[in-house]
Amino acid sequence: MKNCHRVLSNLNRWLGVLTTIALLSCSDKQHSDSVLRVWHFWSAPQHQRVLQALVREFERQANCRVELTPLSWNEGKTKLMAAFNSGTVPDVLELGSDWIAQYSSAGVLAELPGEFVQPHQWLEWALPPCQWQGRYYAVPWIVDTRVLFVNTALLSQAGVSLPKNLDDLLAVAIAVHQHTNASGFAATGADEHRLYKKILPFIWTLGGDILDTNGRCVLYSEPNIRALELYVLLSRNGIIDTQKQLDAAFTRGEVALWQSGSWLIEKIERENPSLPYTVIPLPGVRPSQYGISFAGGEYWAIARSSQQQELARAFIAFMTECSRVVRFCREVPEAGFPARRACAADSTVISHRHKRVFAEQLHAARMTPVHPRWLEIEQALEAAVVDVLYGKATASAALRAAHAKIAELVAQTQKGQ
Repeated sequence: MKNCHRVLSNLNRWLGVLTTIALLSCSDKQHSDSVLRVWHFWSAPQHQRVLQALVREFERQANCRVELTPLSWNEGKTKLMAAFNSGTVPDVLELGSDWIAQYSSAGVLAELPGEFVQPHQWLEWALPPCQWQGRYYAVPWIVDTRVLFVNTALLSQAGVSLPKNLDDLLAVAIAVHQHTNASGFAATGADEHRLYKKILPFIWTLGGDILDTNGRCVLYSEPNIRALELYVLLSRNGIIDTQKQLDAAFTRGEVALWQSGSWLIEKIERENPSLPYTVIPLPGVRPSQYGISFAGGEYWAIARSSQQQELARAFIAFMTECSRVVRFCREVPEAGFPARRACAADSTVISHRHKRVFAEQLHAARMTPVHPRWLEIEQALEAAVVDVLYGKATASAALRAAHAKIAELVAQTQKGQ
C-alpha cells in the first residue's frame, strides 16, 4: 500500500512538471512577439530584483516579453478597479486572499479549470479564496501569518516572563507600562486594511467570528465584545499608531509586545541588530494552546478579458512551481511560505530560528471569510474598533452598530444588489 501511495505521489508530481513544460512549449513559438502584462505588489527595489530575475527566466523559456507593473497596497485596489472599469486591465494580476471574491463574483476574472489548478497540490486552508460558487478563479502562490514580537529586556526590567496565555499578555503589558519608560503593548489604530488583522486574532482566539458558516453576520456577541475590550485594555498600557510606526517603535526598543509579520525580522537586523527580542506564537486562552492568528496569502489570477490566456496560465504555472516559489520565499524572507503542499515546509525557507515560529503559527491561523463584499465588511469592523480605541463608543455599542451595517451588506449580496 505504501508503495502504491509513493507511486501515485510521484505520478502527481511529474504530471505537474509535465503540465508546466507543455504550457511553456506551446508558448515557445506561438508567443514570440507577445507581451504579457503582469501587475504585482512587490514594489520594494530588493523585491523587484528577485521577481525580475524569475520573470527573465520565464521570458527565455516562453520566448515572450513580460511587462511588470508594481503596485502598492495603499493604492493598488483603486488602480485595479480603475483598470477594470476602463478596460485596461493587465493579463495577470496578483491579488490578496481577501480581495479575490470581489473580483471573481463580478465576473472579471477568467475561470480556471480544475486540471490546471490541481487542488490537491495546495495547503487545504489556502484553497477557499480561489473559489467562487464551486469554480476556480485564482491559484495560490505564497502564504504567511503574524506572531508576537517580544522585547525580552523590557520584560526583564519589569520582572515578568513571556506570556503563556491572554491573561498573561495583559499582565505583562501592565507591568512593563508601570515599571519601565516603554510601552507595554502596541495597538494598531486607524490604519486601513491592517487594523482588522490585529483584532481578528483576539476575536477568533476567544471563540468569536464575523460571519458564521452560513454567511450570516455574528459580530455582535459576547466573545467579540470581550476581545475588543481586551484589545483596548492592552492599548491603554501602550501606544496606538499605524503598523509602519509601530514596527519602527519596536525596532527602536520602545515597545514590549507587538503583533507583526516576518518583514520585521529583516528591519530589526538592518536597523538595530543588537535589539534583545524574541518571537512567540500568539498566546491562547490556556497556556498549552496557541492563539489563532491571521493568515494571508498572495494569489495569481487572469483577467477574463485577456487575449493571452494560454501564456498567462504558463506564467502562473511557472511562478508557482516548487523550486521557483521556494526561491522567491528564500530570497524575499518577508514573503512567507510556499502555498504548495510539497514545499510549504522547505527547510531553506524556515532556516532562520524566528521563521520557524511563523511556520508553527501557521498551524493555528485562519484566513478571512470568503465574501464578495469583504472589503466593506472589513471597513465596518475597523471603524468600530477605532471608535472604541479613541473612547467614542463602548465595545458593545460599536459592535452592535457594525453588526447592523455588515448584516445589511450580507443581505444586499444575497439579493444580488
